[in-house]
Amino acid sequence: MTNSHETANRAADHLARRLHEAGCRHAFGMPGGEVLTVMDALARAGIRVTLARHENAAAFMAEGVWHRTGAPGILIATLGPGVLNGVNAIANAHQDRVPLIVISGCVDADEALTYSHQILDHEAVLAPITKATFRLTAQGADIIADKAVGIATEGRPGPVHIDVPISIADMRVTPPRLRRRPNAAPMVPAAPQEARDWLAAAERPVMIVGLDAVNEGAGATITEVAERLNIPVITTYKAKGIIPETHPLALGGAGLSPLADGLLVPLVQKADLILCVGYDPIEMRPGWREIWDPAEVRVIDIAAEPNHQYMHQATMNIVGACAPSLAAIAEAVTPRATWPGGEVAEVQAALALAFPRDDDWGAAAVIAEARRVLPEDTIATVDSGAHRILLSQMWTSHIPRALLQSTALCTMGCAVPLAMGAKLATPDATVVSFSGDAGFLMVAGELSTVAELKLPVIFVVFVDASLALIEKKQRERQMVNLAVDFGLHDFAAIGRAFGGHGVRVTNRAELRAALEAAQKADTFTVIAAEIDRGSYDNRI
Repeated sequence: MTNSHETANRAADHLARRLHEAGCRHAFGMPGGEVLTVMDALARAGIRVTLARHENAAAFMAEGVWHRTGAPGILIATLGPGVLNGVNAIANAHQDRVPLIVISGCVDADEALTYSHQILDHEAVLAPITKATFRLTAQGADIIADKAVGIATEGRPGPVHIDVPISIADMRVTPPRLRRRPNAAPMVPAAPQEARDWLAAAERPVMIVGLDAVNEGAGATITEVAERLNIPVITTYKAKGIIPETHPLALGGAGLSPLADGLLVPLVQKADLILCVGYDPIEMRPGWREIWDPAEVRVIDIAAEPNHQYMHQATMNIVGACAPSLAAIAEAVTPRATWPGGEVAEVQAALALAFPRDDDWGAAAVIAEARRVLPEDTIATVDSGAHRILLSQMWTSHIPRALLQSTALCTMGCAVPLAMGAKLATPDATVVSFSGDAGFLMVAGELSTVAELKLPVIFVVFVDASLALIEKKQRERQMVNLAVDFGLHDFAAIGRAFGGHGVRVTNRAELRAALEAAQKADTFTVIAAEIDRGSYDNRI
């Protein structure tokens, strides 16, 4: 970390120092003349600046780092097209509750009065998809930076935008004192006795756990309460692993699979008490809308914010921190036998039959073989598409944040950069990315980035020359095949062309050998798993 006398007091330096204090050690983006001072300040503060090939991918790399370190991600975007390129991933961060600091460059206000080239109102564009947006001032640089960190990380996390005028970034300033507001302590409401009475009387309780619980680190409390009171646990896809999915009370993830919903929803509807713990249905398909009536079944909803989404309602809403609120409700409740009809075990067995792991070849076989070969603590990322739904049901997660994906916006092209960010932050971890061929093509240019970073990430590509999920929906609706097919490309060769390893596999044995070799490689590996698009039929 350097701090030369010449540049120590630039406004950009105050911004960079506050981000370093917050634990940030990585920033990603594309340079432009308008952000050069900010980039210089970040580097001088000890934050590594990585050149991505596209701002959209850069933001997902930043998210990957956050999942592994807990520090906010940083996206750097130059004015105009740079900011607009990042809009998709910034919106994703907003919906997926990712604390992302978006730093953009802009021309000075007086300059913008007569100069219009590449000029647009960044704050107006980003206001609907961020928690807050600021325009940096010289005297307020330190305060704005502190506000940005606090807003991004507190409550439900999310992106915060800071627009930095060129002259302001370079302006030397010495604030009278640094401003640091302590983190807001999460509210822990008193547990109503009525909630304890409901829990004590429940014979068929079920817990539905979501992203808020993961962000708040509530896993230990959830597991303890579930074990002590014999409560089965369903999670959203983002909350997979908050209770190990090999646990006898774990019912796995839910969100997008009608096949899984056909088993899980009826179980929820048989419950006499539903505990929603940090459950945000922004991850769920419409099949989870109003699946219970709070007038007929007792529902306790513990969430970071009041329910304004109306996907479900509750008998009792508790706005506060997940772990202490759940612990307070469960305190002194006497354990009892639950689900006396054996329904939980029946659903677990039915789920295992619904998502078999013994196919000779196809999408399910690729997932099953990868899970068998790769270490238990592997960090996996998965792109949007049919393969994501199948993998989210089949991939066994033992810890939270071990399966990273876009679950709210469901944006394509996220898996490759998420994996790169995760590997960059934790080089010793085994990191594997699962992409459909279409999603992989969206971000194939980032293979040059991963090569330059010398990151031995494993990229598994499901190659079926189709937008398989949309093609499946067209067939099911008896529509003509339209705009869903494309060429069968040589993805292994693409990997080799960028300096990595590339392997084409067409059966389990070849895939197993490729995965074993990739774990020993000193560079990235692209494994092109050629499958039939029909292998998703009756599987999701």
